[in-house]
Amino acid sequence: MADEISIDDFLKVDIRIGTVVDVQPFEKAKKPAWKLWIDFGPDFGVKKSSAQITVHYARDGLIGRQVAAVVNFPPRQIADFMSEVLTLGFSDADGAIVLIGPERPVPNGGRMH
Repeated sequence: MADEISIDDFLKVDIRIGTVVDVQPFEKAKKPAWKLWIDFGPDFGVKKSSAQITVHYARDGLIGRQVAAVVNFPPRQIADFMSEVLTLGFSDADGAIVLIGPERPVPNGGRMH
């Protein structure tokens, strides 16, 4: 179990919903991954993310899908790609990532409460 944090610590993490608008193979990644372009609405725009989610998600199944992401981490260079947000998911029993998203459509850019 992780150390306890305060509600103020938690509120510093800005988790938003966005819709995947483009997906490209990430051939230079060390582990199989997709390059994602995610639309977070007019206030945030489209942000890029590298995601190791190829086990459960094909390109066509990702486009149009809403996903949760941390939008206030600093950008991170991964090979030749600048990842601007951290797309969120959980590991399944085999260690493959399962994405987090809303159960029904919500506006892009909506913040998790």
